[in-house]
Amino acid sequence: MKVVGITSQQEFFIGSNTKNFRINEYLIVEDKLQGDLVGEVVEANTYNRYIPLNINGDFVDSDVLQSLRAIGYNIDEETIYIAKIRLLSEALYPIETGSDIRVPKFDEVKKLLMRSNLKDGLVIGSIRNTEELTADMDGQYKDLFNIFSDDGYTEQSEVPFIYDIRDMHQYPHIGIFGGSGSGKSYGLRVLLEELMKKNIPTIVLDPHYEMTFEQNTENSKSKIDYSNRYTTLHLGTDIGVKFEDINVSDLKNLLNAASSLTDSMNNAVDVLFRGKSSLYSFFDKLNMLTEAQEIGSVDKLRERVDYESNPEHKKAWEKRLKLYETYDKLCPYSSVKGILWRLKRLDNEGIFQNDVKPVIDGLQSGKLVVIQGNTRILQVFSTYILNNLYQKRRAYKDAAFKKMPADYFPPFIIITDEAHNFAPKGYDSPSKSVLKEISQEGRKYGVFLVLATQRPTLLDETITAQLNSKFIFRTVRASDIQTIREETDLTAEESKRLPYLQTGDVFVSQSSLGRTISVRVRASETLSPHTENPFDELNSRTKQDIEDFLGKIEKYLPIHENDILQMQQDFSSLGINIDRSVIENKLEELVKNNILEKESTFLGNRYILK
Repeated sequence: MKVVGITSQQEFFIGSNTKNFRINEYLIVEDKLQGDLVGEVVEANTYNRYIPLNINGDFVDSDVLQSLRAIGYNIDEETIYIAKIRLLSEALYPIETGSDIRVPKFDEVKKLLMRSNLKDGLVIGSIRNTEELTADMDGQYKDLFNIFSDDGYTEQSEVPFIYDIRDMHQYPHIGIFGGSGSGKSYGLRVLLEELMKKNIPTIVLDPHYEMTFEQNTENSKSKIDYSNRYTTLHLGTDIGVKFEDINVSDLKNLLNAASSLTDSMNNAVDVLFRGKSSLYSFFDKLNMLTEAQEIGSVDKLRERVDYESNPEHKKAWEKRLKLYETYDKLCPYSSVKGILWRLKRLDNEGIFQNDVKPVIDGLQSGKLVVIQGNTRILQVFSTYILNNLYQKRRAYKDAAFKKMPADYFPPFIIITDEAHNFAPKGYDSPSKSVLKEISQEGRKYGVFLVLATQRPTLLDETITAQLNSKFIFRTVRASDIQTIREETDLTAEESKRLPYLQTGDVFVSQSSLGRTISVRVRASETLSPHTENPFDELNSRTKQDIEDFLGKIEKYLPIHENDILQMQQDFSSLGINIDRSVIENKLEELVKNNILEKESTFLGNRYILK
């Protein structure tokens, strides 16, 4: 293997007639002046005598051809392997043409490929095309995990990719981008498993109800029981917002998430809401005020007070009168009605049931806390919970800086799928404001974001710019690829490969490394609840229905058409109401499945067991 053609301090071509090169492979150039330099294959091509070398001017020029001839290659007869190499660190001088190329030893590239050890880092998968480096690799890095492919589970054969979680202190926040079926959710599951192993407090917003870790796969290497390392909370059932604990800002955010507030409504909330109010008392206040405003004048309300003879009713109308006199001019009827409607909507969705104590307890115990709910409800709740948790951590750090006593609250990570719904580009949303604040200032307080989305173009640009590490799975939309290119150091060649990445393959772009690494995500150690193919589910359900029906009719076999009425009556006596046509259709289905045989007799059709 030799350096050929005109070179630069960063890129050059190499040629060989024995070794076929692979994209993302690591090689060492032995430059006589500058010593050993590590580079990565960014382009690779193979030519033989049936394809003249000079047909592809974009990749191989006359200088490369001339160098190959000078070195001794028979370019008209031999199969020639040519690759473009990019150095991991720019050289002082252009590489000397004719320099030898060799495969590095593990220790020569260990510091370049591994920024963390197994104790502190997250084992995400394996670095592609590094099999040749494992021969002398430390034993502690071998046999860590399995890799899942079309052929099933296979043993680890490449150098592990260990993500340095401690680097997030300087280079915070992670973006996970990839289209449907790219392995994005699978990669997110692996990341969550690693966080649980390290007992890192993490809160997950799960709109797809898929982040459960109860059952390990048969091929799990670690055999860790994850069931006691995480907790799943259903929004509106297990957790919610305790109304008495919210302030006016929280209430505005919640109401705004239900439906956008007008300026008049914002002002009305400021006027009407008092801290520590109960949900019932605030409802009652709004209801009484709107009833008074519907009557429309102080005189009419006084007449109503005078009209009431029941002391309790009289007292209630006196309260309405007082509310009207106090707030009518400050709070228009339409605004109060709008606030009341939004509050009822939130209450109907269970937002005000329970409180956030289970989330706080889980984080303080170092657990992964999964909050499940539909996207819109999560948008409403995340506005409150994320701001609440962030302020707790911030208050602790500020107090510690001032050397004042304060209750400890741990650093934590916020993870959400479908992140473009929580922080959309081009328009404001309640959850967007808190996520933007955390993206810009969270590093100082030990609060970090992991945002996954199929559409990075739709994610707020300010937040995208703060994602210092990006995991990029298969992406096909041109606009998303362009966004990724703008926000990472992906080369033009790597960008062209994005639409064709295999499921589970990912480009990892890290600011701390200053380059992109091609990684194969390891096999997850837990099962997702959505792994079953829906068509397998359909076939399984159909088979089960057939077996259930066969069990019900077995005692009636052989069945004549005249027997169907008696069967229908027997089923009805057992509480099973089924039409004759349904029974006939199911019998025909059993015939199609070669379970029953249908015979024609002078009394009609007869069904017998095959």
